[in-house]
Amino acid sequence: MIPNKISSNYGSIISGSPKNSLISDESKDGFCFRSSCSQNLSQKKLAAEMADWNSSFTEADYLGMLSVMEKIVVKYLSKGYNVELPFGSLPFSFSTPFGIHFFLFLGYNLCETWGDFMKKILIFGHKNPDTDSIVSSTALEFLKKKMGFEHYSACRAGHLNPQTDYIYKKFGISTPLFIPDLLPKVEYFMHKGAITTGENESIWNAVSKMRDKKVNVLPVVDKSGLYKGLISSDLIFKSIFDNFDPMHHLSLFTSAKLLKETLKASFLSEHNPDSQREFKIILASTSFSSFSNTLKSHLSQPIIVVTGDREDIQLFCLENKVDILIITGSRTPGQKVIELAKEIGTTIILSPLNTSSTSMLIMYSVPVFKVANTSLKALHAKDLLTNVKKEILSSPLRLLPVVDDENKVIGIMSEIDLHNEPDLEIALVDHNELSQAVDGIENYTITEIIDHHRIGPAPTKSPITFINMPLGSTSTIISKLFIENKIEIPVKIASLLLSGILSDTLILKSATTTQTDVEIAKILGKITGLEIQSFGEEIIKAGSRIKDRTALQIIAQDLKEYTEAGETFTVSQIEVDGTQEILRRKEEFIAQLEEQKKERKALFSALLVTDISNLNSLMLVAGEKKFMDFLHFPKVEEQIFFLKDVVSRKKQLIPIIGELIGEFENY
Repeated sequence: MIPNKISSNYGSIISGSPKNSLISDESKDGFCFRSSCSQNLSQKKLAAEMADWNSSFTEADYLGMLSVMEKIVVKYLSKGYNVELPFGSLPFSFSTPFGIHFFLFLGYNLCETWGDFMKKILIFGHKNPDTDSIVSSTALEFLKKKMGFEHYSACRAGHLNPQTDYIYKKFGISTPLFIPDLLPKVEYFMHKGAITTGENESIWNAVSKMRDKKVNVLPVVDKSGLYKGLISSDLIFKSIFDNFDPMHHLSLFTSAKLLKETLKASFLSEHNPDSQREFKIILASTSFSSFSNTLKSHLSQPIIVVTGDREDIQLFCLENKVDILIITGSRTPGQKVIELAKEIGTTIILSPLNTSSTSMLIMYSVPVFKVANTSLKALHAKDLLTNVKKEILSSPLRLLPVVDDENKVIGIMSEIDLHNEPDLEIALVDHNELSQAVDGIENYTITEIIDHHRIGPAPTKSPITFINMPLGSTSTIISKLFIENKIEIPVKIASLLLSGILSDTLILKSATTTQTDVEIAKILGKITGLEIQSFGEEIIKAGSRIKDRTALQIIAQDLKEYTEAGETFTVSQIEVDGTQEILRRKEEFIAQLEEQKKERKALFSALLVTDISNLNSLMLVAGEKKFMDFLHFPKVEEQIFFLKDVVSRKKQLIPIIGELIGEFENY
């Protein structure tokens, strides 16, 4: 819920009555502060005072908090509030330092509604994820939520390789959500949580919802919540106008139950109250003689008569067995009338309203489905934005409901929403180059990167949290963040992190392994009770299975694309316990590498086959002839090279390849 105002000693932020007092509630979890400073404090001075009040937070921490406040204020602006910023413009670019968790009370507990304003942040590893990439995503989500950031979700853009699948099954952990691409979809831009109306509700109920929720359109659903159509204030007006003919008696499709609900009336007798039919409405406002003639002329049709406390009219209606008799003004008829109605099967409705109001209101008792536009097809949450723009713009109201896989309404997509920013942002783990990221990532803001690879071209337009360390795995970095933030690592998360470290460092034997990796692995080993060497051999063996897998599956399981000196190339990697099977199937692998090269228009595509039994590698290469002639690695066979002591793609192979391409370009 949006507060009417947010105030502090620094003046009103959200317009409303300024309240020059600051709440300090020691019973609340988190932190509060008081201030006696003037309203002219600069942002930096304000942050400095806050830091002085609480020495465990730095001035930079509070500047970060103020940047979050700005995001919240911007959200209020978008909702039509008048906003004043008494301490000046706040920095969009500043990101709260990693690990900060706070509560700020400014006449209103902002953090209680922070989640309403924070976008969902999806955590992705690279699009052909290895074990380190997947487990880092899972562990970072757990860490963020422990720090109070519930809007983080672990995701994956590719399928699990055999090793990762084995690990997640072994420890009984759910894998990250599979999202194959981030092409702009309806679900990222729509208004979520649409208010709906039932198809058998009265249009009066629909109008009441529109008034209360300040909307002029409602999706129509059946009793199971499935989408049936759309109703709008324009359609309701048109329906009433079409039904109203001053030269003839009003006809309405309704039921006794809908009439009772619309009028907020009561039954004195009832017969088939749910039966919906077309009724002729006759108002008993004339003399008895005129009314009797009118009634007799319509007896062949279902009839509703609206009358006051005229017993002669009431009895005449019952003698002629009208279907529904509405008595106005809460004037209860005599017992004779009620008993006769029950005997012949006439429904009597006692309306609390006067005759004119009752007559007007019954026009709104029509069920919604009779008025709704059922020809408008709903959008699906997964529809691409580019594919729905024309449908939205051609719809009468320039908006359409959005449904899920079960055809249940989950939101509304309007013309305005086409120009909104998406409601999600992205955090990257185990990579920072867009060529390795999930397809479509260029459409979203990257808020955070945690990685241990080389730093590629800058993937962001503004400063972000970027943690890059020359360690053996991203899992090591995530483990350090748990420790630095004094957050306990549960056994299952520790098991995943240990798996990531041992997988990426070849059981701490890779050239990328650092002392930090060794120390963190020992800590995780103690938490999990797993013996490092035997557990490492177990997961390496699970990932080296190639016998029943195609060349494409093996090459694609850990494929990374690089750009160097304007040239694109790919290098896949697999660890095996002996290279015999690879060599036996060499033609199959070379042919698939040729396909990869052509598909990506690459200079070459390679598969690095690392033998964990002797810590050497073979490299199978499909490349342009001039470049193949330029490769001077020891050759085992045509297009197959021997790389002694090379086990790390990141630290050993890619730097060498980068130099070779540079020389090749200048050759």
